[in-house]
Amino acid sequence: MILLRSLLFLVIQVVFTAAFAVAALPAMLLPPIPRYRFIGIWARVVMVLARVILGIRYRVVGLENLPKGGPAIVMSKHQSAWETIAYQLIFPPLSFVLKKELLRIPFFGWGLAMISPVAIDREAGREALKDIEAQGADRLAKGFWVLIFPEGTRVRHGEKGKYNIGGAWLAAKTGVPVIPVAHDAGRLWPKSAFLKRPGEITVSIGPAIASAGKKPAVINSEVEAWIEAEMLKL
Repeated sequence: MILLRSLLFLVIQVVFTAAFAVAALPAMLLPPIPRYRFIGIWARVVMVLARVILGIRYRVVGLENLPKGGPAIVMSKHQSAWETIAYQLIFPPLSFVLKKELLRIPFFGWGLAMISPVAIDREAGREALKDIEAQGADRLAKGFWVLIFPEGTRVRHGEKGKYNIGGAWLAAKTGVPVIPVAHDAGRLWPKSAFLKRPGEITVSIGPAIASAGKKPAVINSEVEAWIEAEMLKL
């Protein structure tokens, strides 16, 4: 049943994504945030498919930790594709920090380009940090929250990657608070795995971490400490 459900989900998701990408092209004429909300229909449908076909549900704890006074920087654990979809529904208008190469993927990449991402060349070193700072500050000014996965890539459930400085760098340069997020999506929707198992995913949102007057390394250490401690609880 898990094999059949995973196959059915994949087929429907691919067909729906292709059709929605074409149908959504006129949304390019909308301002950034209304365009984001329109494209968000895709994420809502995929999450419904995940619940109905795969039996994957989720719960969110710590919503009260989200600041009400303006956008923030979200730094999250990254275990699967699930959170890249679900976070579009859980958080306010969200701008992803992602690899430029993803925008070249037919249909899926077109949709990504329409939600105002922060697209960078990860191999560019210092220039990548400058891109994160410039584009990230622009998105924050436009009312978007900025999401970055500090480990840079997906890691298997129970494992830990190196926390890169990009998100903390943006926070230090802008003075915007950081929201650390932990989750256990990798248990049910593993990294690079075709089979997806039914169950409930927990997303845990931590207290805002102040960034004003702090060095990027200090912010990064605080984020890493909270996320990894919370992962042990999950």
